[in-house]
Amino acid sequence: MAKIKPSKGAPYARILGVGGYRPTRVVPNEVILEKIDSSDEWIRSRSGIETRHWASPEETVAAMSVEASGKAIADAGIEATQIGAVVVSTVSHFSQTPAIATEIADRLGTDKAAAFDISAGCAGFGYGLTLAKGMVVEGSAEYVLVIGVERLSDLTDLEDRATAFLFGDGAGAVVVGPSTEPAIGPTVWGSEGDKAQTIKQTFSWDRFRSGAVSELPVDSEGNIKFPAITQEGQAVFRWAVFEMAKVAQQALDAAGITPDDLDVFIPHQANVRIIDSMVKTLKLPEHVTVARDIRTTGNTSAASIPLAMERLLATGEAKSGDTALVIGFGAGLVYAATVVTLP
Repeated sequence: MAKIKPSKGAPYARILGVGGYRPTRVVPNEVILEKIDSSDEWIRSRSGIETRHWASPEETVAAMSVEASGKAIADAGIEATQIGAVVVSTVSHFSQTPAIATEIADRLGTDKAAAFDISAGCAGFGYGLTLAKGMVVEGSAEYVLVIGVERLSDLTDLEDRATAFLFGDGAGAVVVGPSTEPAIGPTVWGSEGDKAQTIKQTFSWDRFRSGAVSELPVDSEGNIKFPAITQEGQAVFRWAVFEMAKVAQQALDAAGITPDDLDVFIPHQANVRIIDSMVKTLKLPEHVTVARDIRTTGNTSAASIPLAMERLLATGEAKSGDTALVIGFGAGLVYAATVVTLP
């Protein structure tokens, strides 16, 4: 029997660079209030959100990804031709095939990099990071570009009082490459499909077929609604606060890190109350910097963690070499948490 030659990659992997892109249009809560019965104070108290960014027609999923990725590649100090794989996490690229990652890889000028999309909702960045680490250590790519990107304004029902104020658009990207020491910890990830209905798309794309058009929901002006993201807010809140704090602690334990060892906490930017509750449950010390990018960016799903990471580093609230706990959680329900060294 022939023996397969073992693969040989780097001993470890690390995040080498990060980049972000936020659309130019800033949308305050007052715009959201035009179509729902609520108030700016209610939105801020329930979610912490003050403004969010919405993309223009020109700020496509691909365009935002290219902008964020260019910054991440430059920050990593490498050339696009060195990228061996492009992993894009998104739920808002509306063409079933081909994967938007292939277009992004081409526009960036990679040398025929492997490219594919994943759909893991708000945990998508953690899933992509885990795949990238595996590729670098296994040896199938020396450098991997991981992108989280969303145009959730396209999937928002502006007449839904429970979700109209939540979502924003943007792209965040990191370059993962070789390291001589551990800089991305073990991932604690999983899914709870029995809770899938708590966050979902209002109806599937196939209902747009001619025979089902008459059954589609309409807005206040009588126009057929586009599919949107809906959720059972209280159920999601309880799950995120109580179950995800346990997952975060498991990621700390897996990395051999205590809360006192942490410098930064970067959770998925879903809700400030969820973030604050997790900080309390984990008993994070006061010296730990906590990302609260949601206040001005909203919930950008797969893009939220790299966008928050990029902002913390850009503002100096976090610095290169800091130890950070990152955790994403959302539709599926899926989750992923790990400890990383910031680039």
